Amino acid sequence: MFDKYTPPFTINYEGHEISVEKEQGNLIYRRTCAYETTEKLILDADGDFLINPIEPVNLPKPITSFLLIDFERPIMIGPASKQKIYLTFPVEMGIFISSRKGEHELIDMFTLNMSKYTLYGTPNHGIMCRYWKSEVFASYPNLDIRYEGDIELDIINDTNNWIEVKKSVFNAFGMKIYYGTDRTSMRAFMRVVSRNLAETGFMTYTTTPEFRRSMELYTARKLTLSSIKGIMEHGI
Repeated sequence: MFDKYTPPFTINYEGHEISVEKEQGNLIYRRTCAYETTEKLILDADGDFLINPIEPVNLPKPITSFLLIDFERPIMIGPASKQKIYLTFPVEMGIFISSRKGEHELIDMFTLNMSKYTLYGTPNHGIMCRYWKSEVFASYPNLDIRYEGDIELDIINDTNNWIEVKKSVFNAFGMKIYYGTDRTSMRAFMRVVSRNLAETGFMTYTTTPEFRRSMELYTARKLTLSSIKGIMEHGI
């Protein structure tokens, strides 16, 4: 499903449909999925369309740039050590059209997951986060990429104590999403500084023809980034 498409085209999957038709030099974009129907007339357009995963913090509306992943089971990590785990994250999809100059413009986005938000921290000093609950895996989980992706997470314990980790908070401004025919993935780290303080961030994969870098929404919007890391100061 995640790929580049040249109009006219139609994509059908489990009762959901995305299509683009040509009409008198214009394009008609239609999407019937996620419990809604969207139709747009795109004037004087002849570019290709790109469907790929975007940062999972945009729907139902962009309330926050933070994603909180709540672990199904807490993990314990030993002092001065580094361990790798795998988590899931909710997939959101973006529909982009390419211009004659080769630039991409977002025309639609949707998700097949239910969106939920939570407060991380106190009412006075906390931050609103997109909420997602995930099992903790020792290796790549087998997932349906229309709904879930995987995060390869390196947890680094910089303390001299055993640390219990129950959650991770990530900043979407730093997300680097990759996708292939059967995987949607990110690589991230979580550096534990104390029992209540940690830093999170993202790393890159090596792209191949089978595993490509996603067109991230924050990049497409050409936003100036003030920070791409997440600081967890209200508990881990």
